[in-house]
Amino acid sequence: MATSSLLLLLADGRFPAGAHAHSGGLEAAVAAGRVTDLATLEAFLAGRLATAGLVGAAFAAAAHRAVTSANSAVRGSTLALLDAELDARTAAPALRTVSRRQGRALLRAGRAIWPEASFAELPCTPGGAHQPLVLGLLCAAAGLSRAETATVATHGTVTGAASAGVRLLGLDPYQVQALLVGLADRCDGVAAAAARAADDPPERLPAAAAPLADIHAEAHATWEVRLFAS
Repeated sequence: MATSSLLLLLADGRFPAGAHAHSGGLEAAVAAGRVTDLATLEAFLAGRLATAGLVGAAFAAAAHRAVTSANSAVRGSTLALLDAELDARTAAPALRTVSRRQGRALLRAGRAIWPEASFAELPCTPGGAHQPLVLGLLCAAAGLSRAETATVATHGTVTGAASAGVRLLGLDPYQVQALLVGLADRCDGVAAAAARAADDPPERLPAAAAPLADIHAEAHATWEVRLFAS
């Protein structure tokens, strides 16, 4: 199978990793009245790209770099350091839990599809490794490049939330897809920046933050009734 086809498969929301159960914080933002229509959804997605999108893609690319360019001893220690650095960049406990939960789901899919991959090198942290690290290893196992890995990560940052917007706000799906097309160049720019950043040591990777998203995540975690897990 061509690499381009594998990239499309891994970026597809139907890939069995549970991404459809998460709104990327949109559900809480809608409930708070901060996202109400197509224009505010676009602003929300642009904000995610500049923060969670950049950080997640950079760490996914860095994990990819770690498992494709170092010996086994260095790989394990680098992945452990990446996991700790990403944990430090994820201020909200609820978001740390979500990231590790999504990492476990993605890891199950990866092990079933690429059982020979080096997933055993992921750090044995409570709750499992963060999702971007698992994604980096999964993309490496699929033969994708570092730039393609960052593209998959960045793409997932916006498409899941955009799809949730259709369900939460009853938006026209055609207009939402047009919005995503309009954000495509920005997605590519963020992915390229993330791939370049992966050359830096873990402690110097992007640390863009969205405090309001952290607050929303903590509030969302307390809801007894909700449509999405996050």
